[in-house]
Amino acid sequence: MSAVKFQAEVVENVQVAPDICRMAVRWPSGEGLPAPRAGQFFMLRAWGFDETPMLSRPISVHDYDPCGGTLSFLYQVKGEGTQKLRAVQQGQTLSLTGPCGNGFDVPAIVRAAGGRNGAIAVVGGGIGTAPLLLLCRELAAAGCKPELYCGFRDEPYGLEEFLPCCAAVSVATDSGAVGYHGLVTEILHPEQFAMVLTCGPMVMMRGVAQLCAGANVPCLASLERKMACGLGACLGCTCHTKVGAKTVCKDGPVFDAQEVFV
Repeated sequence: MSAVKFQAEVVENVQVAPDICRMAVRWPSGEGLPAPRAGQFFMLRAWGFDETPMLSRPISVHDYDPCGGTLSFLYQVKGEGTQKLRAVQQGQTLSLTGPCGNGFDVPAIVRAAGGRNGAIAVVGGGIGTAPLLLLCRELAAAGCKPELYCGFRDEPYGLEEFLPCCAAVSVATDSGAVGYHGLVTEILHPEQFAMVLTCGPMVMMRGVAQLCAGANVPCLASLERKMACGLGACLGCTCHTKVGAKTVCKDGPVFDAQEVFV
């Protein structure tokens, strides 16, 4: 189903770490909107179309609670657009377009990993952990609790939400403040898993992809790119793959890692 543009009321917009915020909006009921899947994203806009910045901001789905009727985003405040998102108050509305992208096909992933007995590793770095919460929830709901590996520069954030839906959580930090002192790729052993799923900085995902290729383990990577339309029309987020150019917003953001990295 195609992405839909709609207005949503903000029910929460709070800072959870330095420059990191979590926003929850009320999911419109009774409008026939397609439910978002892990790995998909929305184009968010909290300012007029005659105001700067010109483009809406692509923000991945952090969590979706159909029972509570909320959709959540975890985002990093970096520029004018995200600063304006941070300024939105509870009870105000903003414009959303989505869900966009292919997302993670969790039923297919679980089947490919060997069903409920399959071992899956989920690897995130920094704000790249944002789309992984819903992914871990969906995997756990399908009977396959993943092992989570996360890398941060210093203090981790948001990991307590992962605990109920993960078999184990391992952390690496550049500073050594928490967990392993070093890169998250240094504590990942892909040969122990049937499949690896990753999202984060490109250099980290490339490292994960290379480890998986060496171990002959399938790996899916969720890419991030600057986007204009979010729908595949402008080709502004084109990436090069083994089979030619593809758009991250429409063909992805989830790709076979061997297709884009190795």
